[in-house]
Amino acid sequence: MSSKWNKSNLMGWQFVILPSALILLFSFYPMIQSLLLSFQSGKGNVYNYVGLGNYGRLFSDPMFRQAVLNTLLYLIVQVPIMLMLGLVIAYFLNMPSLKFKGFYRTAIFLPCVTSLVSYAVLFKSIFAVDGILNRMLMSIHLIHEPVAWLMDPVWARVVIIAAITWRWTGYNMIFYLSAMQNIDPSVYEAASIDGASKTRQFFSITVPMLKPIILFTAIISTNGTLQLFDEVVNITNGGPGNSTMTISQYIYNLSFVYTPNFGYAATVSYAIVIMVAVLAFLQLKVGGEKK
Repeated sequence: MSSKWNKSNLMGWQFVILPSALILLFSFYPMIQSLLLSFQSGKGNVYNYVGLGNYGRLFSDPMFRQAVLNTLLYLIVQVPIMLMLGLVIAYFLNMPSLKFKGFYRTAIFLPCVTSLVSYAVLFKSIFAVDGILNRMLMSIHLIHEPVAWLMDPVWARVVIIAAITWRWTGYNMIFYLSAMQNIDPSVYEAASIDGASKTRQFFSITVPMLKPIILFTAIISTNGTLQLFDEVVNITNGGPGNSTMTISQYIYNLSFVYTPNFGYAATVSYAIVIMVAVLAFLQLKVGGEKK
């Protein structure tokens, strides 16, 4: 019996050891190396140990503060809109009387599988000075001259928020829809008999029962927004005047656009790690189960 167990255990390790080695090599080793690099400064193969100097530089770096403020603005505005919109859409798509459900679900989820670059270029062309949006608004006389959407700091941020919302709302909607389909219909039937309206059922039954899924999507949406890169680079390239630049784009600029400073870039990247960890902890404390 012991011999068979040892043989089975050995066989299991043979399946596990290669993936584990690859994870250690391509995930944990770079993480450790980047952490060590964050305590150094230099370029090429010449680095000097500076201790916490790079971390102290974060607090006096105006570009870093601007990138953090921009990223937090996207987080505060876009994530709640996206989560609520996904929840409402999932609620309507879960209605038994709705026809063409498959079409609507596919259409709303389709942006999630669209190429990041191609959809960013699409939004850039739509909101261009000579883009379709300006032509449409001028044709119905809402504006008299083209609006430079991407050249205005406020409107440029609105375009970025709209692009992210358009792409990722369907992703969260799938989670909510799957969870709603697991709710026993008899719960809604009992609420209807008691005189609860559809709105009351949504806020008193659907939302509380989806609380773990809402918490999960909030955490992954927060994580994704703090690492926002593709949309900003391809639509506005951080402009105008760095008004849309995110932390991830700043890391890229520190590494490949400005004079290369991989040590400080690694420090900024760990600032994202700290922000993700803190926000995830707060979300778990606020939205987690009370013991």
